[in-house]
Amino acid sequence: MAVEITRTPSSNGNQKIWTWSAWVKKATVGMGSGDYQQLFTANVGNQSRYTDIYFREDYFEVFGGLYSTSSTSVDINVSTNRVFRDPSSFYHLVVAVDTTQSTAADRVKIYVNGVQETSLKNYQGSTVVYPGQNNNTFMNVTTAENRIGASGGSYPFKGLMTHIHFIDGTAYPASTFGETDSTSGIWKPKTAPSVTYGTNGFFLKFENSGNLDLDSSGNNHTFSTSGTLTQNVDTPSNNFAVMNPLDNYYTVNSFSNGNTTVTTPNSGYSGAIGGMGASAGKWYFEFKPISKTGDADEYAVGITGAPVTSTNQPHWKLATGYMYGAVNGNVFNNDSGATYGNTYTAGDIIGVAMDLDNNKLYFSKNGTFQNSGVPTSGSTGTGATSITAASSTITGFYIPCCAFSSNSYGAVMAFNFGSGYFQTTAVTSANADGNGIGAFEYSVPSGYYALCTKNIKEFG
Repeated sequence: MAVEITRTPSSNGNQKIWTWSAWVKKATVGMGSGDYQQLFTANVGNQSRYTDIYFREDYFEVFGGLYSTSSTSVDINVSTNRVFRDPSSFYHLVVAVDTTQSTAADRVKIYVNGVQETSLKNYQGSTVVYPGQNNNTFMNVTTAENRIGASGGSYPFKGLMTHIHFIDGTAYPASTFGETDSTSGIWKPKTAPSVTYGTNGFFLKFENSGNLDLDSSGNNHTFSTSGTLTQNVDTPSNNFAVMNPLDNYYTVNSFSNGNTTVTTPNSGYSGAIGGMGASAGKWYFEFKPISKTGDADEYAVGITGAPVTSTNQPHWKLATGYMYGAVNGNVFNNDSGATYGNTYTAGDIIGVAMDLDNNKLYFSKNGTFQNSGVPTSGSTGTGATSITAASSTITGFYIPCCAFSSNSYGAVMAFNFGSGYFQTTAVTSANADGNGIGAFEYSVPSGYYALCTKNIKEFG
């Protein structure tokens, strides 16, 4: 079900000057022709009059006008030439509108990660359509319902959104809402930007777990939410690992729940890799097989230092691929299995602890490390599987991976990289790592950390 947050303004505001700003992390890439994912819209009567902000295919677009069976006109049609195909990172997107400007190109400005986009088109690839000087944009009127995340339940955005600002009456640049971190050089949010929100302005932080659609602008606007909002620790200030649909070698896997769930096809080998890895340090994540359509428990989870190059080559067949198999409890590497631990099946939770400082790998089943493993044993590697140093792998680092092997059946497999969820079900224990980050079902071994940008910067 699409999650949609709505509010209809109770009074008219400024239709000529406004700003929208949000941080988004896409879960889908390679959107097909005609595909839409709505971020924000002001809409009346089945799109009879509207201003939309959305992804059209993989482009970011601002579009507005009149649509009806008898008359159609376009007032705004501004789209980026650049595409948005990174499912592992947050984008900061800003739309600043001021139709009072004498120069047409100054009437609609788009910023991405702090930089104004200058390579623009309309959605058909031709001349940009800017609103006429002093034109109204059909924003901030009492007849136009504001919709966040979908449009009347249609065209849902698939991914994460946070720090959504709407400003009524001022066109702000991106620097109002974000800044460059002096240490990392990464563009990050200003948590309390200095802005004047105006009559219909709002600020949705999604930080109050008991009231996720709370307006923090000071206007105290009330929103209605359909569907279930899920609070996430994955934020622009600390970006967590997810699985990577761009590296979907087998082409027929599907990804959901913010790319933390992988559904494999009903044939042959299939697998997926993460979108974030490490070359040093000690890291922990959890894996939970959810279901299969038949056959044996041919689940496998682990890490890989190289990509697959053949459709009948799961990561365990690689020289630097190491995976714990469910059906027999073996650890597989280089197409060879070694006795390791217990078997597992749907509903069990497998912990993966990779020590890249000592080149050791450990697996737990429902909180118990297999093979009498002791992840804190350092170079001794008690109960560990020894792995090739990350520096000697093809990629130079290790990334999470999973697989399901069957000639005629598929599976659903979920990861928890610290978000605190398997699919949409929250963990019951919520154990953080030693840096106070993440929410895992089982205790994180001392000295091991969640795969996220803050931890990688500090410990990687």
